Amino acid sequence: MKKIAVAIIHGIGRQDKDFASGMIGMLKKNFAKKIGNLVTDPSSQLIFQPIQWSEVLEDREEELYEKIVLNHKLDYQKLRHFLIHYMGDVIAYQPVESAKHNYERVHEKIAENLRELANNAGGNAPLCVISHSLGSVITSNYFYDLQYKENDGTVDGSQFSPLENGDTITLFYTLGTTLPLWSLRYFNFDQPIKIPSPKLKEFYPGLNGEWINFYDKDDILGYPLRPINDIYKNAVTEDRQVNVGNILTSWNPLCHMSYFRDKDVIEGIADGLVRTWRHINNR
Repeated sequence: MKKIAVAIIHGIGRQDKDFASGMIGMLKKNFAKKIGNLVTDPSSQLIFQPIQWSEVLEDREEELYEKIVLNHKLDYQKLRHFLIHYMGDVIAYQPVESAKHNYERVHEKIAENLRELANNAGGNAPLCVISHSLGSVITSNYFYDLQYKENDGTVDGSQFSPLENGDTITLFYTLGTTLPLWSLRYFNFDQPIKIPSPKLKEFYPGLNGEWINFYDKDDILGYPLRPINDIYKNAVTEDRQVNVGNILTSWNPLCHMSYFRDKDVIEGIADGLVRTWRHINNR
């Protein structure tokens, strides 16, 4: 049976290595329920790779917190710790004119994980990417560079699998994305990544992909994408409004951290995974 590769990319802030474990468990369960008895071990058909990119920035952010906040005994230390790690991620990720800036270092971390995912799922496996918050911006930038930027000759794309080259990206799910805010950096924000990859038909003729953007109206960091402009309206399959969080968070901005365990989000992603799996396995 052909399997699906699933990359999960977190958003801003410090993350532990198990940040995606809850989502993975829920997706496996929902996927298995939907495909029923079509295969003996449904969970084996999805190969997951949580991508923890924040570790690239964490040490320097923590060092800054200790030097500036703790050593000088500033007030509101917990709040400052939160801001340094959250706003620090946004600022540190900005491209700068240097040989080795954090933009490249974060993207190298993405590439390392995609290579591991390709080794485990197969180099031609359809790729599903689930990204949250700033992780959606990072994902968009990463695949934009693969799809639009010309190779300067220093990298031989043939040494990488189709999955690593972004040629098999099929499904893209953005959760609480800040991507519209990043559009303010550009006068013309008119080249969204192409989902599915234009090269997907070479591997899976007739397979349709989708880009679904989940957002909660109470989430001040999550926005719809299709209203950005007509080009994004055509690129994004759907802006899907959801109500994430629990009794304490579902009605306020704290809901931003609750997408990974929301039943409606899981249901929507599982539907896309099942449809893709059925197509590639003729089921």
